[in-house]
Amino acid sequence: MVLPAINVRRKPRQSRARITQEALMESFVRLLHERPASEITIREITDVAGVGLGTFYEYFSKKEDLIALTIHQHVKSNAEALKSYAQSLIELSTNFDFSAYLQQVIHFQLQEIQAQQFLWAQTFLLERQISSIEIYRKSYDMMVQMWQSILIPFIQDHEQLNRISLNVQRVCYGVISQTLLIEPEFGEWDALESDVLGFIKSLMEI
Repeated sequence: MVLPAINVRRKPRQSRARITQEALMESFVRLLHERPASEITIREITDVAGVGLGTFYEYFSKKEDLIALTIHQHVKSNAEALKSYAQSLIELSTNFDFSAYLQQVIHFQLQEIQAQQFLWAQTFLLERQISSIEIYRKSYDMMVQMWQSILIPFIQDHEQLNRISLNVQRVCYGVISQTLLIEPEFGEWDALESDVLGFIKSLMEI
């Protein structure tokens, strides 16, 4: 099913409403550990969240909208964690060279994904089943902008920053997503990290 956009009926402006929406997303993720998304019902999601069925429809028109928002929030959370980590590296060290800095950031990203490997494998799968091209591009652009903010302390030239940020995202997203789509229980993370760094280094030398 292809969605034109993430159709959220009610945007949570108050803390209680936000907590309810987050509870629905967390309940979906919990159920996802038990069986595929296609087999999870809205009633099961609301039961686990401890809310009524009507509450679900205050926020979402259908299950796919909940899934799309869950994917978006998961990717956004990862981007924010990565930016915070990169900022901490800049603040704690005055003599980082670019190569060592980028290697540390990518190592952290892979650690974060490995720590939630099942959820990331499901995210990449559901992204292909649920997200429209507009949503996909928006998510991809968000990640490219994340890399721009991470790399700008070392790359001031705007054109070069855009090119390198896009290439880093292409490599990281492409390698990681394809790996987990084909092998959700993949275990050779050290080798994968070495491959990612090698690919990025090659692109920067072109």
